[in-house]
Amino acid sequence: MPYLLDNAPGAPGIEPRWTSSAKTGVGTALSTTSPVWFTISHGILNEVYFPRVDSACIRDMELIVTGPEGYFSEEKRDCISETRMTEAGIPTFRIVNSSRDEFYRIEKLIFADPARAVVLQRITFVPLVGRPSDFHVHALLAPHLGNGGMGNSAWIGGPDDAKVLLATARGQYLALAASLPWRAASAGYVGQSDGYQQLRTCGGLTPRYQRADDGNVALCGEIGFDAENPTVVLALGFGHSETEAATVAAKSLWAGFKPALEAYRKGWAGWQGRLRHLDGREAAGNTAYRVSTAVLASHRAADRPGAVVASLSIPWGASKGDGDLGGYHLVWPRDLVEAAGGFLAAGDAKEALAILDYLREVQLASGRWSQNLWLDGRPYWNGVQMDECAFPILLVDLLSRKTVLSRRRMAPYLPMVRKAAGYILAHGPATPQDRWEENGGYSPFTLAVEIAALLAAADLLEAAGDPDAAMLLRDTADSWNDQIEDWTFATSPAICEPAGVFGYYARNAPDGPTDSAAIGDAKTPIRNRGCDLSALPARDVLSPDALALVRFGLRAADDPRIIETVKALDHHLRIELPQGPLWYRYTGDGYGEHADGAPFDGAGIGRPWPLLTGERAHYELAAGRPAEAEALLATMEASAGDGGLLPEQVWDGDDLPERELWRGRPSGGAMPLVWAHAEHIKLRRSLADGAVFDMPRQGVERYQKNQAPPRLRIWRPDNRIRRIDHGLDLRLILSRPALVHWSTDGWVAPRDLETRRSSLGVHVADLGIAALEAGSVVRFTFLWRDTGQWENLDYDVSVTARP
Repeated sequence: MPYLLDNAPGAPGIEPRWTSSAKTGVGTALSTTSPVWFTISHGILNEVYFPRVDSACIRDMELIVTGPEGYFSEEKRDCISETRMTEAGIPTFRIVNSSRDEFYRIEKLIFADPARAVVLQRITFVPLVGRPSDFHVHALLAPHLGNGGMGNSAWIGGPDDAKVLLATARGQYLALAASLPWRAASAGYVGQSDGYQQLRTCGGLTPRYQRADDGNVALCGEIGFDAENPTVVLALGFGHSETEAATVAAKSLWAGFKPALEAYRKGWAGWQGRLRHLDGREAAGNTAYRVSTAVLASHRAADRPGAVVASLSIPWGASKGDGDLGGYHLVWPRDLVEAAGGFLAAGDAKEALAILDYLREVQLASGRWSQNLWLDGRPYWNGVQMDECAFPILLVDLLSRKTVLSRRRMAPYLPMVRKAAGYILAHGPATPQDRWEENGGYSPFTLAVEIAALLAAADLLEAAGDPDAAMLLRDTADSWNDQIEDWTFATSPAICEPAGVFGYYARNAPDGPTDSAAIGDAKTPIRNRGCDLSALPARDVLSPDALALVRFGLRAADDPRIIETVKALDHHLRIELPQGPLWYRYTGDGYGEHADGAPFDGAGIGRPWPLLTGERAHYELAAGRPAEAEALLATMEASAGDGGLLPEQVWDGDDLPERELWRGRPSGGAMPLVWAHAEHIKLRRSLADGAVFDMPRQGVERYQKNQAPPRLRIWRPDNRIRRIDHGLDLRLILSRPALVHWSTDGWVAPRDLETRRSSLGVHVADLGIAALEAGSVVRFTFLWRDTGQWENLDYDVSVTARP
């Protein structure tokens, strides 16, 4: 296999890009000896992750077929692809790619070797015209080792009779070996001298290059198919050295495809066999439920028990480069808790507990969690999301209610709960950013999670012998719960009048959107919303987030304000698609493709989310309408892609085949979305149980059944209330100790009060003003005990009559 030149020209190649997020398959071996995860799209292998589930190592790997008279056919673009899981819940994938011109067919079986870091593909090439010798079939591989396309080096190694295609970057290596000899092989720079360019222009790997260093590179090898050998096994191995990567690939080929397949299948079948049977009527087939459970398990880390990434995809990946290091293969604490609920609902309590242990390990010293993070706990984005600080508390509560955590086993998690609850006391609500990561202000979803978490933490800490902390948490929850309507119930005519409602729960951003590019252009009406969004105040954003008030037990499903909100949601945010009704995230959402289908680039138009159909189904179940919930379950499942994977969003416009967008089918966002699959599993469980699986009980008891009233309002330096209703006490919550110098008579007879330190890490002072008449003014300032300095600023709170 001679080489004309040692080094390929055209360095460093074109700017690298990732690939389609529209996966039809994701998988991994349930084995700690196989730290590799693979994805499939358009009939080919896409991103493969090694040695961790947050580290992508290739862009894609496809076949290119050449033949007489300049024939050139690219597998991912020129074939009609069918991908299916071979057994229910076992992510081995059988792919049939038939060329559109009916010249050939390619048959594949893909899975991961459970004994080593290798992805195996058994590939059969079937010519449909002519003879096998008329065609030349080439494997084209694009390394993106260590989450990056630039800075990779590729070369051809090994002896002449056993060539291996190799690459490295950032301390990681890959090796592609074949059970048939490579007839030719070459390394090159993408867009300049790579195999694609050579085959497209010359019909063969001419010239052949030994190396391509430090750039956006690709490897290409011609597979030695002939009439006697129509099938090849390709082993894509990974390691931390050239020797390790080449050795695991060779050992996998030597050990045999069938034994590896049987071991892989056995591992998955054993796990699936221990789960609850929530398959429904399709139990004998490859059910949506089993696909969802496989998706959750395929996103787990091998070396960090309990870590689950949000998606093995990069939204609109074909338009994203090295600047988008994380994609969705990061841990979001919110998504992680949702995944834990999915595992628990499916019957895997061990995995749910492992997730809780992981959350305990990566909690920050402040008590919160990073907005998202790498597996080792390093933050990726630096935002603060209060619901992500509260969700882990709710997971502890859920595991306790489902008897996974007994009181005896609770002790290791109480410090986590205490720190998280203390952070919520000191910083929520109205701390920047809600669950969609784009808005500041008050969100019904965030408020519901915070309040439910405080009530759950109160129960946990009281059971552990800390009644004072429990009372502080419940007082705070009562105060915030009583203010939900003041903070979030809106009456914007742009929403109310077209829907015929008197008001609705809103995401209320007092200062307007924090990021106009992320929120979207409010001057552009969004189709299918039922209103011109140019008339909608930025502070009163309608969103299905309001249903969280029911989901987390704070409001009844038949509360008149909830019912009005549901009417508004259905008028403005519901869309009928071929599979049934879906909902948008919120009015003015700018996260989605542009109107012409161009990929999201920091701006766009939000599209419907199947996840929200699952949430709406849970609301319908809570409202006592299981038939409606069942119908929405069917809609959610029908929103999946061809491989049964649930997308982040679906396309709501007319078909745009040139952009692979079809009405009601997945758009270019993430697919699969672990959160959506977790919601799907929980919905299946909820319908089987006849009740919402993960609804906390504390809010239902305290606010719906007992209608517990508040007894105080809370003032914090970052939430300086100016008014308080007559009959309520005023509580100051501070981050450090202070002497409170205060007066109700304009400093005629001032009083002093030392703050008390709570076991939750905050300092508290109750001014005891419940008896003050309306019209009174409370004035106070602080002497900070840690510095000995006065605040030098007076704060006023007016007592007002209750409306």
